[in-house]
Amino acid sequence: MTTPKVEIYTKWGCPYCVSAKALFDGKGVAYDEFDITLGGPKKAEMLERVPGAATVPQIMIGGAAVGGCDELYALERAGQLDPMLGL
Repeated sequence: MTTPKVEIYTKWGCPYCVSAKALFDGKGVAYDEFDITLGGPKKAEMLERVPGAATVPQIMIGGAAVGGCDELYALERAGQLDPMLGL
């Protein structure tokens, strides 16, 4: 099974971003990280993909928005994250 593309929009110094990345790192899942600390085109892209997103991280798995760190860990606790990641 192919692992879907994982993307994370982050800001420098964000403890929730660090926690979300640590979960993926612990699973050996590669991800593309987009730092939007200074705004710019990647922040605009995030807002286009996740309208109304006011916080980071914003996590995308296979192109679908899954939310932030709390939502990611909720999926993990429910046993739903590994199937989403093809693990």
